[in-house]
Amino acid sequence: MNLNLKNPIVFFDLETTGVNINTDRIVEICYLKVYPNGNEESKTMRINPEMHIPESSSAIHGIYDKDVENCPTFKEVAKDIAKDIEGCDLAGFNSNRFDIPVLAEEFLRADVDIDMMKRKFIDVQVIYHKLEQRTLSAAYKFYCKKDLDDAHTAEADTKATYEVLKAQLDMYPEDLKNDMAFLADYSSFNRNVDFAGRIVYDNNDVEVFNFGKYKGASVKEVLQRDPGYYGWILNGDFTLNTKNVLTKIRLRESGMIK
Repeated sequence: MNLNLKNPIVFFDLETTGVNINTDRIVEICYLKVYPNGNEESKTMRINPEMHIPESSSAIHGIYDKDVENCPTFKEVAKDIAKDIEGCDLAGFNSNRFDIPVLAEEFLRADVDIDMMKRKFIDVQVIYHKLEQRTLSAAYKFYCKKDLDDAHTAEADTKATYEVLKAQLDMYPEDLKNDMAFLADYSSFNRNVDFAGRIVYDNNDVEVFNFGKYKGASVKEVLQRDPGYYGWILNGDFTLNTKNVLTKIRLRESGMIK
């Protein structure tokens, strides 16, 4: 089944220095851009993370310090990547929990102003886990009836994710709609306000904290009765995106922005 697209959609995968969305960096990015008319464009690039790639990570994706020492930094290619994904919905495998937050952090570090929250996010892993619960390699075998060669390379994983989503639409016509808004909603466990899911919308569309001692409490009310909590988060081990979102809420509630 071909995708029913209103906007182009970019399937992407990241290989990184680790799994900490706050501090780890991209070492490889691959994205496959699919247009509403069915045309496809793909790009893969290695990135110098400006930090040591731990051996434990290299053992998974096969990328070592020497492989990226002469590659551009993310800051050097950030504007080109932002241009490529401008106006596109985004899709990946475990992308809502990892790839989207990591990419957002990299854009913020590079001072590239791109509002990713305007996009629809389709996480093929979430769809898969809700319906079958397996890994990408198993998903590829199950849905596409093929073995996934070169697993944990960004290019192979990206192409496999694209094929899996199309096969999911073929296999579950009663459960899934070929509509990116539907798939984005289906892909989400929480309605995140920030990419890391530290702040989410509750059933009444109120922004609430999703962690710690104030989990489930209104962000607005917490900032009013415990203003020091804002400073604790700003100085804590949270993503730049989370801090920016919280700051915007604080400024909005103080009447400084609308």
